[in-house]
Amino acid sequence: MPIILKIDPKNPDKSSIIAAVEVLKKGGVIAFPTETFYGLGADAENAEAVEKIYGIKGRNFKNPLPIIIGSSQDLSRLIEDTPETGRRLMERFWPGGLTIVFKASSNVLPRLTGGTGKIGIRLSSNIIASHLAKTLQNPITATSANLSGAKECSSANEVINCLGDKVDAVIDGGRTPGGLGSTIVDVTTDPPTILRKGIIPPSLLNDILRKI
Repeated sequence: MPIILKIDPKNPDKSSIIAAVEVLKKGGVIAFPTETFYGLGADAENAEAVEKIYGIKGRNFKNPLPIIIGSSQDLSRLIEDTPETGRRLMERFWPGGLTIVFKASSNVLPRLTGGTGKIGIRLSSNIIASHLAKTLQNPITATSANLSGAKECSSANEVINCLGDKVDAVIDGGRTPGGLGSTIVDVTTDPPTILRKGIIPPSLLNDILRKI
């Protein structure tokens, strides 16, 4: 069984966050709540840990892995540039359920890009997810905590039933909203491409995109 860390989602206990981050620092994999579903987290700058994520999920290596950052200031070392579209979207929807796809810098592990040269990045509005990335001081992977093609998990118990001891620790932060996943927008194209519809209403997205 994985380590279970029960954390108040509104007021996370610092010691529990640190305990989870220690797992990440050692190359481990954790499951944690986000503003949509539970995510599968590893240190996104640890190549072996990233490989574990693909193995746990049975994920095709051609599929990129999105990441969560602790601060928008972390962007500069991870991406080649920030298009005006990206700036507008960040100002309007970050922190929140919007993953923005940028051109990846050489600091990003190639595996994370799935061979596309692009990286999907989110600044999460979930306090636990945000604290994890801030405390680790590295981005963390943010793919859904499930087997590829299986139903997403909205609770720690669902994660445990789905993945069992494939993960090293599970943060129990209560039920997540579920429903739709994060919206994904690629700002490397002109015009930007909505790769996946999600929790951001299309009408709000289009309002921003029309103003570019």
